[in-house]
Amino acid sequence: MSDTTASPARTVTARSRGLRIALRAVQVLLAVFFAVASALPKLIAHSSAADTFVEMGWGAAGMYAIGVLELAGAVALMVPVLQSVAATALSALMVGAFAVQLTYFDGENAATPLILMVPLLIVARVRRGHNDELRRLVRARVRRG
Repeated sequence: MSDTTASPARTVTARSRGLRIALRAVQVLLAVFFAVASALPKLIAHSSAADTFVEMGWGAAGMYAIGVLELAGAVALMVPVLQSVAATALSALMVGAFAVQLTYFDGENAATPLILMVPLLIVARVRRGHNDELRRLVRARVRRG
């Protein structure tokens, strides 16, 4: 007698695998967004970014600093041991971006950083298990000196 229905264990495993794949896809999309759409214009001093930073009075140094932070976060989102920390750091950066949108630009595009924070915080929460591994690696490195 053959069983044609999937066992609950297989269903949970398949669902779990599907969720892991979906989360990884979200991470890749976030990394691409932060690297290409957000950091790149700042790092190449594209007029769209440069003019904005001049308008705010932050100049080129502020523009490059934010671009480097975004690029570092994008790269770290793809490194398993750094995923949760990167998502948390990029979320903090988005809090700053939200504040800037409200104060300098009268709320224009203020929803964008908030929208980006949702998947970032999900990644930070789901991948938080890697924080213990990162902590062990850092402690081992500090002990070796």
